[in-house]
Amino acid sequence: MRIIFATGNKDKLREIRQILSDCSIEVISMRDAGIEGEAEETGKSFEENALQKARYVYEKNGKRDGDLVVADDSGLEIDALNGEPGILSARYMGKDTSYREKNADLVKRLEGVPDERRTARFVCAMALICPDGRERVVRQTMEGRIGYGEAGENGFGYDPIFFLPEYGMTSAEVSPEVKNAISHRGKALREVRDIIISEYPGVMS
Repeated sequence: MRIIFATGNKDKLREIRQILSDCSIEVISMRDAGIEGEAEETGKSFEENALQKARYVYEKNGKRDGDLVVADDSGLEIDALNGEPGILSARYMGKDTSYREKNADLVKRLEGVPDERRTARFVCAMALICPDGRERVVRQTMEGRIGYGEAGENGFGYDPIFFLPEYGMTSAEVSPEVKNAISHRGKALREVRDIIISEYPGVMS
């Protein structure tokens, strides 16, 4: 049994493998499974988009017996910007725009906004499709606020501007171990892992 994760993002895949490092099940990317292309993300929520990605890989994989398919849709919600960039986080300012530019733009849009109103959260919806086609979706968040500039080299995406008050640093400054323990993706993946263990006892021992 393998987990095919519906991503081509090497940073995300590395993070996922770190989180599941104590498990015996193999985790491969959709590219490793020979699946090209991408699902259309036309959903109106993180949950809908995660399911679209998982269904795309499940169908392209030919519903191969024994393979589990997992996909996530993640993003940043900033309260002072009415939840932006939200489900458009990856496509904010255009898909090919660097995150350095995206981060700088978001910080600029929050000029003059005090700390107490810079609240934000990372959201992760994660979809699981079992070999028999059964579907499950979970949702987790990581709360914080937007900083005043980039800091840290450990993360990717919006991590350098996402400040964690309880740690006094951004999610790109905390260690990978801490981030994986508290992150939206880490919590969602552990919830999915628990579902897999309950469905297939012993497979991840």
